[in-house]
Amino acid sequence: MTGPVRLLIVDDHPVVRDGLRGMFTGDPGFEVVGEAADGAEALALTATLRPDVVLMDLRMPVMDGVTATARLTRAGQGAQVLVLTTYDTDADVLPAIEAGATGYLLKDAPREELIRAVRAAARGESVLSPSVAGRLMGRLRAPAEEPLSQRELEVLTLVARGSSNREAAARLFISEATVKTHLLHVYAKLGVNDRAAAVATAYDRGLLTPGGR
Repeated sequence: MTGPVRLLIVDDHPVVRDGLRGMFTGDPGFEVVGEAADGAEALALTATLRPDVVLMDLRMPVMDGVTATARLTRAGQGAQVLVLTTYDTDADVLPAIEAGATGYLLKDAPREELIRAVRAAARGESVLSPSVAGRLMGRLRAPAEEPLSQRELEVLTLVARGSSNREAAARLFISEATVKTHLLHVYAKLGVNDRAAAVATAYDRGLLTPGGR
């Protein structure tokens, strides 16, 4: 994408919103287009402001972050939802991912990690904090290490060749949301939290080979 990443900050705590706004306003690669104090306000502002990324808290009054994420996903307005919360329990992580969040970070993430994650989300890429990746891995793994499915390998192969999620979806005749879901499963099975680490780990384990798969 060209130009700064347009960002909507959603959190019910004004101090948190102020801190995030200050962080991103100081970087020319971002434009904070608005703030919301709950999920309902986030839906209304997303429709009018058209942000590239919605930085979404989970536990808020009026409408929680999972409900807002699901409605944004169904609306298909193009905004990517990156969850930023203090909670990393299964009861929080899994519903958010299933609702359509493209990434899940914790509020104690370093500034550089958060900035990278927002940029990745704007490209439609999935990013998970290490603890969240570990939780998903624990949920998705069988007692023995679970192998990647054929479709997961196909997606990972295209990613390794430089394809974006959108390009991989077009090549495989599936939706971009399905590609993201496959990648999240790959992250969990390989114990990684982003696409670069997934590709590197797959090469290390012989799941991918140079010039082939």
